[in-house]
Amino acid sequence: MKYIVCEKPGEFLLKEKEAPIRQENEALLQINKVGICGTDLHAYAGNQAFFTYPRILGHELASTVLEIGDNPKEIKAGDKVVVMPYISCQKCIACRNGKTNCCTNIKVLGVHTDGGMQEQITVPANILLPANHLSNDQMAIVEPLAIGAHAVRRAAITAGETVAVIGCGPIGIGIMKLAQIAGAKVIAIDMNEQRLAYAKEKIGVDYTLVAGENTVEAIKEITNGDLCTAVFDASGHKGALETAPKYMSHGGRFVLVGLSKGEIAYSHPAIHAKEMTLMCSRNATTEDFEHVINIIDQFPTESFITHSVPFNEMIKNFDSWLNTTSGVIKATVVFNS
Repeated sequence: MKYIVCEKPGEFLLKEKEAPIRQENEALLQINKVGICGTDLHAYAGNQAFFTYPRILGHELASTVLEIGDNPKEIKAGDKVVVMPYISCQKCIACRNGKTNCCTNIKVLGVHTDGGMQEQITVPANILLPANHLSNDQMAIVEPLAIGAHAVRRAAITAGETVAVIGCGPIGIGIMKLAQIAGAKVIAIDMNEQRLAYAKEKIGVDYTLVAGENTVEAIKEITNGDLCTAVFDASGHKGALETAPKYMSHGGRFVLVGLSKGEIAYSHPAIHAKEMTLMCSRNATTEDFEHVINIIDQFPTESFITHSVPFNEMIKNFDSWLNTTSGVIKATVVFNS
C-alpha cells in the first residue's frame, strides 16, 4: 500500500509498504480523506513541539472499517468512523480523572506515532466513533472542531457573553462557531483580512478586528467598556499570547489553545488586578467529539475546506498551504473517494 512520510523538515516522500495486520482490540481502517492541520504544517516546517522524524503525519481522518472484533459501540466492517487520535494509557492520574486528553503518556497519531497519511491503518478500536451519517468532508474536520469544542467547554461559555478569539485559522474558526452555538457574541481578531472576511461572511461572527495598537480601544467600544469575559488564543503567536489579557474583562478567563514553543511573560499586577483565570486547552475528549458530531450540520463544511487534492499530488501542493495568502483555510488529501 502507498503512504506519505515526512522524512525530515521540508521533505515528504511517497513510498510503499505491506498493509498492516489487525491485532486483538484493534480495527483495520481504510483511510478516505485526511485533513491538514497546523501540527502537520509545523512538523513539515521543523518547528513542532513533541516531534521526531521520520513520521507519517495525519490525525484528522475520515475512514471506513475494514476489520474489527466485538466492541461495545457495535461498530462493524463497512461502517464509517471518526478517529479520536489520542491514545491514552487509561492508568495515569489524568486518565483516572477523566482527562484522557492530557494523559501523561499520551500518543497522538501523526505526532508521537505514525498517523493516517496512508491507505490503511490499524488503531485501537476504543478510539473510534460511529459516523455513518457524515460525509467524508465532515468526518475529516470533526477533530479540529472537537479541539474548539473542548476549549469552549473548558471556558464554560454561556449565552450572552462577549468573547474574543485571536486567530482565524481552522481552530479559531471552530471556536468562533462553537461559541456562537453556546450563545456568545464573538469578536474575531487576526492580521489576515481575507480570513477575517471569511469569519464575518461564512461563520457570521458579530465583529472583526485587525490586530494592532488600537485593538483594546475597539473592544472597549464594542463592549461599552466591559471588555471580553473570555478570550481564546488560537494563534500560538508569542505577541498575541502576551497581549490577549488586555482584551479581557475583570474576572475574565483567558484560554490558551494555540501552542507556542517559547516562554511567555505577563505583568503580574495587571493580571492579578483582573483576577484572571488562565487555562490551557489541549486536545479533546469523547464528550467533545460527540458534541461536534451532533452539531456539525450547523458548520459551513463546504466553504471551510478550501483545497483538496489526491494523495499522489499532495507533495507538490503542500508548500502552498504554508502560505495564508493562497486563500487556504482547510486543505484535505483524498486517499479513497
